[in-house]
Amino acid sequence: MTEKHMAEAATSFYGLGIAPRLLEILDSLSFKVPTPIQHKAIPLAIEGKDVIGIAQTGTGKTLAFGVPMLQRIGQTKGKGLVVLPTRELALQVDETIQKIGRSFGVRTAVLIGGASMDQQLRMLNKNPHVIIGTPGRILDHLEHKSIDLQETKILVLDEADRMLDMGFAPQIKRILQGVSKERQTLLFSATMPNDIMRIANTYMKLPLHIEVAPSGTAAELVEQELFVVTRDQKLRLLDKLLSEYRGTVLIFSRTKFGAKKITRAVLGMKHTASEIHSNRSLAQRKDALGGFKNGKYRVLVATDIAARGIDVKDIEVVINFDIPEHAEDYVHRIGRTGRAGSKGRAITFATPEQGQEVRDIQKIIRTWIPITKLPDLPAQRPMAYIPPDAEPFRRGAPSGRPSYGNRPQGRPPFRGSRPSGPRGGSRPRKPFRPTRDSENSEKREGSAGAFWIQKTPPRDDL
Repeated sequence: MTEKHMAEAATSFYGLGIAPRLLEILDSLSFKVPTPIQHKAIPLAIEGKDVIGIAQTGTGKTLAFGVPMLQRIGQTKGKGLVVLPTRELALQVDETIQKIGRSFGVRTAVLIGGASMDQQLRMLNKNPHVIIGTPGRILDHLEHKSIDLQETKILVLDEADRMLDMGFAPQIKRILQGVSKERQTLLFSATMPNDIMRIANTYMKLPLHIEVAPSGTAAELVEQELFVVTRDQKLRLLDKLLSEYRGTVLIFSRTKFGAKKITRAVLGMKHTASEIHSNRSLAQRKDALGGFKNGKYRVLVATDIAARGIDVKDIEVVINFDIPEHAEDYVHRIGRTGRAGSKGRAITFATPEQGQEVRDIQKIIRTWIPITKLPDLPAQRPMAYIPPDAEPFRRGAPSGRPSYGNRPQGRPPFRGSRPSGPRGGSRPRKPFRPTRDSENSEKREGSAGAFWIQKTPPRDDL
């Protein structure tokens, strides 16, 4: 091969062992130049080797395992299984697999929580080539015997470190035990904790280790800055920043309750906004993410559960309204901007007592985050009011009718003391009063005449 051909191979998908028909599809989808993780992982995965791929978020790991999986499924007539941490990431991976495999007649099934089991069973009845799902829902189907993982020839664990952080280790082990031992395993992650090494040593066959960036490396094209603020200054600083940056903005909150509060504040600042976190239904999360992609919402407020499932191009700035609970999540948060070779900005709010947490982040990313002087802040704006019909208080409330917690539709909150009974807790037990007709009464004679007493003591376990 000439030097010219070698240079071309390094900057295109040609020469990676990809089948000609797949190359045509990648070209038609404007996938011209492979990312480093794709360039290193695709040839090894196509050869059938087990691979551990470490790369920062936003580097194209989906294609790195998606292309080899589809090619090998076509060759071996087996099935593929992709396990990942969040619903959003599952839908994103399914969208990519569908784009590439549609012309081949590739069928997929997405098994995620919050979606209809009946619909998932219908997808499974069509004998899909690739199953994409979250650990909990995959186990649900395993227990109901609606899927047979013994047919799986290629297993992908995507965002493995995040799954372990979310406590999915027991579910992952059960899935690994249920999959055929005669399989190929591809594991992709942004970091490499010890738990992943234990999984690799136990369930993978001589895996090849690929690392295109040091574990925990922050996105190179993201400009980072830090503001030191008090808690009561955060919303005012956010108001100032949203007036300065006019593009799409992704805001991260540590808690789902904080996300709701921030969203209402942003609406009060007269910006279109939505929220995405674990308290939202699947339909609401789809609407929030879809609206953020198509411009319906300029601002999206998210918790870390969605940090790796948001794949939106040209996010102008990521704002860490709260410092993440785990320093590693900082890398995944800011990786939502500066994607696909474009520049981005990440801004973090830290209170004066969070110095150690900032140092932990800087240790992970191996760089200093410059501190920016606090600007003049605007006055605090009032919180936006969201009527119940536009933002239901509970999932499934029909529009136009308010819902109050778990009470029947249209019924106002109880204003007095909470009623007793099935809805209000146990009703106090009336004291036993011995009478002539009571079986547990005994007649006694006294100076004032006959009276009845209780023969056996009252029971407290009724």
